[in-house]
Amino acid sequence: MIFSYFWTVRARATAGWSLGLLSLLVNQPAWAAFITPTRSSQGMVASAHPLASQAGLEVLKQGGNAADAAVATAFALSVVEPFSAGLGGGGFLLVRWQKTGETKALDFRERAPLQATRNLYLDPAGKVRPGASLDGHLAVGVPGTVAGLSDLHRQSGKLSWAQVIAPAIRYAEQGFVVSDRLAAVITARTALLKNPAARQIFTQNGIPYSAGALLVQTDLAKTLKQIAQAPQSFYTGPIAQAIARDMAQNNGIVSLEDLRRYRPIWREPLCGPFRQAQVCSMPPPSSGGVHLLQILNLIGDADLKSMGWHSPDALQLMASAMQIAYADRATYLGDPAFVKVPVAALISPAYAQLRRPEINLQQARPSNQVKAADPVLLQKLQRSESSDTTHLTVVDPERNVVSLTFTINGPFGAGVVAAGTGILLNNEMDDFAIAPDTPNLYGLVGQDANAIAPGKTPLSSMTPFIVTKQGQFRLAGGSPGGSTIITTSLQLILNVLVYDMDAGAAISAPRLHHQWVPDKLRLERWGFDLMTINELKRRGNPIEEQSDWGNASLIVGTPDGKLEGAADPRGEGTAAGF
Repeated sequence: MIFSYFWTVRARATAGWSLGLLSLLVNQPAWAAFITPTRSSQGMVASAHPLASQAGLEVLKQGGNAADAAVATAFALSVVEPFSAGLGGGGFLLVRWQKTGETKALDFRERAPLQATRNLYLDPAGKVRPGASLDGHLAVGVPGTVAGLSDLHRQSGKLSWAQVIAPAIRYAEQGFVVSDRLAAVITARTALLKNPAARQIFTQNGIPYSAGALLVQTDLAKTLKQIAQAPQSFYTGPIAQAIARDMAQNNGIVSLEDLRRYRPIWREPLCGPFRQAQVCSMPPPSSGGVHLLQILNLIGDADLKSMGWHSPDALQLMASAMQIAYADRATYLGDPAFVKVPVAALISPAYAQLRRPEINLQQARPSNQVKAADPVLLQKLQRSESSDTTHLTVVDPERNVVSLTFTINGPFGAGVVAAGTGILLNNEMDDFAIAPDTPNLYGLVGQDANAIAPGKTPLSSMTPFIVTKQGQFRLAGGSPGGSTIITTSLQLILNVLVYDMDAGAAISAPRLHHQWVPDKLRLERWGFDLMTINELKRRGNPIEEQSDWGNASLIVGTPDGKLEGAADPRGEGTAAGF
């Protein structure tokens, strides 16, 4: 059959026959040519901005370990990529120590303030108030970034706390050149103009900074210096007081007590086998690890390589598995401190085996025919459990690894800066189900499991992952992208483990995504040829071609013990090694 031959040729091209042939078969824009990975023998940092990667590399060269470099990179990203993540946000990380083989997960996600209520964003008639969970001080959750990074460093860092924050202070105090990407997001995020503190930082007399300008953040530099002396000042000292005062003056509900009570949580990572590898990722309140493992289980032993890379059969299998996982996400996932999440059942091979017969490679199912798991079935399988965002990945010379995703949610978060601090505040409250079946910023819907409650953590899609093989580091990475984070991480893993791609090809390859609702199979517009698209349509898939998404970072361990690193060509990041 012509289809199988055509996609088998493409798969072989991906495995190393001829990337030139692949470029002919897939109509890619200039940036999307498969990039060449950075290679090194000692350590590697990959992140969404060159200055942040250099900050992490600087710390590694000073003798720091993966934890030191991850903290340095994250603080630097908070300065140079302010629209994606920062001190006013939160996130998740995995850390693995090669000597012991231990992997740990840290939840430093934002939490709902104590004054939050289930109907916080509804009007008296029970209707959602447009924009209330996205713009302004009421959209802000209690930030966790500083607490999380501080805890990681306190437990595992080698260098001093001041040393690892020094690059970020330098970038804030001396300034850095505004990129095209940053200038475009400043211009697009009109909410910044409504907040005096944000307008003062990101515009010149009300005119957004243009590419090539020098952006100096004096207040943020002062804040970082205070944190370098005493990280707890963010939660109990002058910084906390400034945040609480700004909240009180602008109808926000994050209080001094909210900040004082905040603690990051160390959790057991979710790990499971895929082929000969072990895949680890985040447990709830992230949905990332649950559904990454669930989709890998649904794919199971299917011979994706023989089907051909991005053949209709391979794509249909992935899309159908994604549908099932996202239907379960909408029903069952939430903060485990508030709801019982059937994690063990959802990631069990037995559950995947029961759901796999629902997948028909020749015929897509409408989303209204794809149901969440039957709760009685999940109870039987349950056992004792052992958007704009950014991601960074670090591997040190001892092959210790940190994979870290953090965020302020939408571009520039809530569009507000806590006056006098330089800190952009998140709009993470939008990640709750503000009303049943009401889509959030990324089109995801939820039910009671993810309803707002005081002190509760909103459900996330962040999926930092670390993969080992026979006890040795194999790959680590992650991506921003809201609801697409899980499926982007999935495809990075498949591209390396199944299709034998190097880090550059794996991160450059075009992506697909299905999240159950809305019922659309999304394809990156530039990456799929007409023959493939028409065949997927014939099988009943509602296709939506979109511009590119995600901004991943990836580090791969090669058989000879070296490292390959790559930052997504969809963004402006780099991998830096030595």
